[in-house]
Amino acid sequence: MLRMVRCLPLDHPNHRSLHHRPTPRTGGVGIMLGVACGWALSWPAALMSTLGLALMLSALSLLDDARGLPVWLRFSLQIVAASLLITGSQPNLPGGIEGAVFAVLALVWMTNLFNFMDGADGLAGGMALFGFSFYALAAWQAGAYAFVTATGSVAAAAGGFLLFNFDPARIFMGDTGSIPLGFLAAGLGLIGWENSLWPLAFPVLVFSPFIVDASITLIKRLLRGQKLWQAHREHYFQRLILLGFGHRVIALAEYALMLACGLSAMLLLKSSSGLQLAVTVAWLFFYALIAIKIDRAWSKLGLGVASD
Repeated sequence: MLRMVRCLPLDHPNHRSLHHRPTPRTGGVGIMLGVACGWALSWPAALMSTLGLALMLSALSLLDDARGLPVWLRFSLQIVAASLLITGSQPNLPGGIEGAVFAVLALVWMTNLFNFMDGADGLAGGMALFGFSFYALAAWQAGAYAFVTATGSVAAAAGGFLLFNFDPARIFMGDTGSIPLGFLAAGLGLIGWENSLWPLAFPVLVFSPFIVDASITLIKRLLRGQKLWQAHREHYFQRLILLGFGHRVIALAEYALMLACGLSAMLLLKSSSGLQLAVTVAWLFFYALIAIKIDRAWSKLGLGVASD
């Protein structure tokens, strides 16, 4: 499989890259084939439409990686996929039309957020491994075994990919993997909440290492009038690497953070909404302290803001 996907698009380094040699960016092909095989064997019937939408986004992203597609087309099809998931899997979403619109926007945001964070060796693959493993563990505790095999298949596929993507990376997942993984992270998180497998705070906390970094960075870029979809090196994990920490150190530190977030989310599965809110706020306070510390270190070196 690795030999086959190496024949496809390469990621050539440029002034915004953190890698230094051309690297295949089609590891997502292997990830999604692994996910599809796992779901085909277990056949979680209620979730198969979600897989179909994820595979559609993966195929679209493979075409984008190979030839490049207009931003408006990519976002339009992501909105369509998110809308189909919401109307098909969660017709009773609270909040009526407003709630459905918010859910669609959250799905599209997470879909792209995962892609934005795929910029260091082992990072996105590790987030998928930890995130979907905690989904599977929570589903197992709830007795939702079809959900266990579905999410466990994603985690297993991400783990297999990580063997080739951990520093020094021999292959990247590309949009072919990051886009559908983000879609599945948000989509399965919402479906699990709708089916009372976990509170809404659970998927948010599990994937908070990606959600917080990307959200803060992109809000700052938006306030500066910069293009959100344009490649850059302003994410906090990118700044840490540019400050001298290696890919491996950052990946291992992020894994520790992902593990801590996942374990704290597991402890909240049966807790009151008040405790869930308190723990979430505590994590946000922790993230704010880390962000401030990195920003100060960045400013002391006079690196400023990377230009587009």
